[in-house]
Amino acid sequence: MNSKQVMIVAVLAAVLTWSTVMTVLGQLAAVAALLPSLGLLIQQIISALGGTAVRSGTTAASPAGSEEPSR
Repeated sequence: MNSKQVMIVAVLAAVLTWSTVMTVLGQLAAVAALLPSLGLLIQQIISALGGTAVRSGTTAASPAGSEEPSR
């Protein structure tokens, strides 16, 4: 693992630990508010570690010529 991946995993562990502590202390409303951002955080970390981009709304079989030009 390179240093970038180690940092990503450390941040993920810190966020998940903080969420667990909040839940144990009874802050369920705060945890419920954070769930969408935690889901996105986990998705981005998995994407970064796997080296693949996760794009919503795309399909494997798109018509020819429908791709956006690269910039």
